[in-house]
Amino acid sequence: MQRDELADFLRRRREAIRPAEVGIADGPRRRTNGLRREEVAMLAGMSVDYVVRLEQGRSSQPSTQLLASLARALRLTDDERDHLFHLAGHQPPASEGHSQLARAGLVRMLDLLEGASAMVISDLGVVLAQNRLSVLVAGELTRAGGDRRYLIHRFFTEANDWGEQLPEEREHQARQLVADLRAVYGRRSDDPEVIGLVARLQEDSAEFRGLWADHEVKVRRADRKTLVHARVGRLLMDCETLVTPDLRQQLLVLTPADAQTREKLDLLRVLGTQEFTPGVR
Repeated sequence: MQRDELADFLRRRREAIRPAEVGIADGPRRRTNGLRREEVAMLAGMSVDYVVRLEQGRSSQPSTQLLASLARALRLTDDERDHLFHLAGHQPPASEGHSQLARAGLVRMLDLLEGASAMVISDLGVVLAQNRLSVLVAGELTRAGGDRRYLIHRFFTEANDWGEQLPEEREHQARQLVADLRAVYGRRSDDPEVIGLVARLQEDSAEFRGLWADHEVKVRRADRKTLVHARVGRLLMDCETLVTPDLRQQLLVLTPADAQTREKLDLLRVLGTQEFTPGVR
């Protein structure tokens, strides 16, 4: 681990980011170049003290999960992310490590989609990155561990994931998720991660077992769903899914399907800003 080089790299990358790039207001009293340490800590989901120690070369070796969070928070390119891993004494994720880190280009696209709820997910439904509105709509989904990382596993084993599902839409959503997983299973039939996920879902959910037996195949593209949000009520959302050429990662974009939903999302952004403001000085 190259502590001094790591500290310098993190500090320079933090100072190079404009607050607006990550959805933070850049007020007239702001004197710091780039982001403040507490803002990096908030975006990466870690303590301010640890960010300080990293930048001062006094930290313990950060884990690969922590490095992935820092890479997202600092909007690192793929080359910068790999450099970060090397400085911290870890091998960067291999190109097939699609379930670990969002592609840098997709993360930058999230920042441009201010009016939409957007996230980057792996082909198995692991949420790799979210923009601010996505967190407000669906909650923080990037830090889940174990099988909770997989949206399909949460859908079939936990109640009220992604907000309350309307009963009349649940069957459609369930079939869509299983049909999409079938397509992945066909492409990656020898992958232990895929095989293990399917086996555990069959064991944990009778509903999944029944749908899996139907052998429906359909790659997710466009859809419409209704969510019942705890704070603003029913949201009617149009969903568009853009996939990378290798089908390993997807950009899932949810936009309001009617004027009422658009107004509720505007309100949700204001409520979210009010919650975030006390952390900025």
